[in-house]
Amino acid sequence: MTRRSKIWLWAAAGLYAFINVGGLAFALVQKEGMHAMLHLVLLAVGVAGYVGWRLARPRAPEDHLPQTQLAEQRIEYLQQSVDAVALELERLGEKQRFNEKLQADRSGTLPPKKDQ
Repeated sequence: MTRRSKIWLWAAAGLYAFINVGGLAFALVQKEGMHAMLHLVLLAVGVAGYVGWRLARPRAPEDHLPQTQLAEQRIEYLQQSVDAVALELERLGEKQRFNEKLQADRSGTLPPKKDQ
């Protein structure tokens, strides 16, 4: 929230409170009980709204990690995942080569050698 918007917020809250306190005083002087009660309720709602707003605002976590640490952790996790996938692919390749060798031994011919 910018400084200017905070000033407007406090000005609006002050005007709201001033109007309701003034209205409450005026109603009490005029001996208008319902009118006074209305301004009293409006003041209570304003105070309760402010307290609820302060309690409901999201707070920064106390033990949050800096963005660089989070990025490093994500990169490390990604690297481990890529390594695991590469290892599984190597195992599948070995299995396929072994199966080709077994089939060739059973048929009596050797598979063609691949250039590496």
